[in-house]
Amino acid sequence: MNFHIILQILISSVAATSVMTLFSYAVSMSAREIYKEPLLLTYILTGLHLKVSPNLKTVLGWILHYLIGLCFVMGYHFLWFNEFLEVSWAASILLGIISGIIGIISWVILFEIVPQKPNIDFKGYYIQLFVAHVIFSVIAFLVYKLFL
Repeated sequence: MNFHIILQILISSVAATSVMTLFSYAVSMSAREIYKEPLLLTYILTGLHLKVSPNLKTVLGWILHYLIGLCFVMGYHFLWFNEFLEVSWAASILLGIISGIIGIISWVILFEIVPQKPNIDFKGYYIQLFVAHVIFSVIAFLVYKLFL
């Protein structure tokens, strides 16, 4: 993997994760709910009783959020680079739908792991999360395509 591809993946993932996060924060404010993935990851870390400071848990929540975004874009790159899917609008929406389903399943599992679930509207969160992943994949596609 050359430097150009690494840069393509990193920039695509940061852009896509950032736009997805802005969307989640906007929906969270609009719905007056906590739909903020980094904050919910911090909640999960707290529920796991990690022996680190609250500030470090917050930082770890944000780092995990961006690392998960990076993993998704690395998966997209694998599919695009090996021509399993074309680099296109349709493929990016399909990837968003698949990513949204993966995201929802992952959060259901995470919420089952912690002893106390957050006080949120789970149905609303999962709907928002699904749309956020479609937005994520479209932004990843658009930025990724700039490097081609």
